[in-house]
Amino acid sequence: MPKAYDAIVVGARCAGSPTAMLLARKGYRVLAVDRATFPSDTISTHLIHPPGIEALDRWGLLNRVVATNCPPIDTYVTDLGPFTITGEPGTAYAPRRTVLDKLLVDAASEAGAEIRESFTVESLVFEDGRVAGVRGHDKGGATVTERARVVVGADGRYSLVADAVGAEEYDQKPKLLAAYYTYWSGLPMDGRFETWVRPHRGMAAWPTNDELTLVIAGWPYREFEANRGDVERHFLETVELAPAFAERVREAKREERFVGAAVRGYFRRPYGAGWALVGDAGYNKDFITAQGIHDAFRDAELCAEALDEAFSESRPFDEAMAAYGSTRDGHVHAMYELTADFASLEPPPPDLQHFLAAVSRTPEAMDGFSRVLAGVTSPAEFFSEENAGRILAAAA
Repeated sequence: MPKAYDAIVVGARCAGSPTAMLLARKGYRVLAVDRATFPSDTISTHLIHPPGIEALDRWGLLNRVVATNCPPIDTYVTDLGPFTITGEPGTAYAPRRTVLDKLLVDAASEAGAEIRESFTVESLVFEDGRVAGVRGHDKGGATVTERARVVVGADGRYSLVADAVGAEEYDQKPKLLAAYYTYWSGLPMDGRFETWVRPHRGMAAWPTNDELTLVIAGWPYREFEANRGDVERHFLETVELAPAFAERVREAKREERFVGAAVRGYFRRPYGAGWALVGDAGYNKDFITAQGIHDAFRDAELCAEALDEAFSESRPFDEAMAAYGSTRDGHVHAMYELTADFASLEPPPPDLQHFLAAVSRTPEAMDGFSRVLAGVTSPAEFFSEENAGRILAAAA
């Protein structure tokens, strides 16, 4: 008779491993499975904004990220053409996923979670109308069944768990942006996360491991098919829209191939009878604001806390998980909408241009805007009528 787990986590990257780690630290029996082996790469912005860094610090893992010689990012620079907004929202890091994901998997294992790499989940097990486990196989192995009180889907945008349980979607957004990135050597960033916004084009750059700099450039999704045949040309043409940066790029060396994606936005109901969703499996937005990793960390903490309440019977499962879902949505909804606006790459309307120009004239307002981009401050708070009035008055 196979042993039963308290939780089986499907997917062991930025949402799955922290969820497994946090539950294991609370003393629960946890199995985390992933098709991949670690270290391995995946498409990602890499950027961990200050809220995610604070989570790593709470978990005792920040020193491990720092030890990988990933440089800190202290300054956010947003070049809007007529003016530039430069602020200091706190410290960020942008480790490569080959580094970060392995670090998180190891932390989950050290906490007591069982980790199975190269394990493919074929289907969920349903008993009496609820999820009761998973069926799957190791590479080249026979199919096995593992049971748990809850199966947590941390398996990304194309989540098998979400599909199997028919997780309801709401507030969907279409694909808005097509973007590609690669890595350059000889392109120092001096602790800066730099973004350039131009009509129907955008680009950004920030430092990562191995003295490399990630550079990303994009255009509206409606141009995806027309541009995909010559990504390099369109990428470099976009970079040329920021001449000073383009000169820096010409003096650098591209080290790897271009990697690209276009993603749609959605919320999924994040729980049901015997199941839960975390990370991109439960909620996704365009990557232009690079919020995904710290969103995944926050989901892991919220979900692990809710499951602890349910497992310990201090709160009914549905009540605890409903609170997890509503808290998640409350945290991210304003940024979800702002991200869609940014991803359209449409020039801001005149009143917003006027406001952002005012922001660029006061250091305090620039720090405030940078905290929005960093996920520290809600856009609803920063763009509120009261706060906007203060900024406009100070600039005048």
